[in-house]
Amino acid sequence: MTALLDVILPVFMVIGFGYAAARFGLFSDSAVDGVMRFAQSFALPCLLFRSIAMLDLSGAYDVGLLVSFYVGAFSGFGLCFIGARWLFKRPLTDSVAIGFAGLFSNSLLLGLPITERAYGAGALTGNFAIISIHSPMLYGFGISLMEWARTRGQGLSPAALSRQIGKAVFSQPLVIGIMLGFVVNLSGLPLPGAFWSGVDLMTRAAIPAALFGLGGVLFRYRPEGDKATIAMVCVASLIVHPGVTWLLGTQVFAMDTAALRSAVVTAAMAPGVNAYLFAHLYGVGKRVNASAVLIATVLSIGSVWIWLAILP
Repeated sequence: MTALLDVILPVFMVIGFGYAAARFGLFSDSAVDGVMRFAQSFALPCLLFRSIAMLDLSGAYDVGLLVSFYVGAFSGFGLCFIGARWLFKRPLTDSVAIGFAGLFSNSLLLGLPITERAYGAGALTGNFAIISIHSPMLYGFGISLMEWARTRGQGLSPAALSRQIGKAVFSQPLVIGIMLGFVVNLSGLPLPGAFWSGVDLMTRAAIPAALFGLGGVLFRYRPEGDKATIAMVCVASLIVHPGVTWLLGTQVFAMDTAALRSAVVTAAMAPGVNAYLFAHLYGVGKRVNASAVLIATVLSIGSVWIWLAILP
């Protein structure tokens, strides 16, 4: 009960404030979009830039941590893709989008603040290691598969497909922030204290603004139909992904406590808003992904509590 009250509820209260503000007309759709644009295009990239720039790269990238987390992630994708395609008879492009919802956990907006509240700021090294390759790798995979599904038989050259994928992935502000952080970290480039003070001011606003904006965005995602498919995505995100991660981390890699916590808590997060944005980008699977984001986020209040109780 203490974990629920002290760790999980404060995070979801901020989301709830945003949801209520949008629900009762106190915060317009355009205002919600503005907050999310500020958070995702400016504040969160600053947070990732600072974190990666100051990350101890030699100690952060634990093989067991990354393999456990991403095998779990791709297990979620496989379940949702196969289920959508062969069980629910969805078109190939729909199946890719629905699979992406089972793949892309909300590692940044939910995983980061919940891990910090549960275990302290010093426990975030593993989270940032996961996040540093999360968007580039998973977006690259999702976009590659979607472009293949859309262009089968059209004769698109590998070079053209690669350019299309590269442009989509490396134009994202979050990825740009991560890349700049690596540049500063690896080069040892000295930056003045005033610069870091400005970055710190931006990062302090990142998580609260993003959580509040997320609540406003979730208000738009009213559940509609496709209940079995949505349930499958929720199971993949909240049970399969963290379950596979926990099993590999404890039984195969014997991960240390800090790494196991970062991997499992991050894996236990609901699909991020990016799961809907990916579906919206291609105009397929939008209803399933939007509803899954909302329902899994609500259900994760209970499921995350269980995972926190299981973890050492």
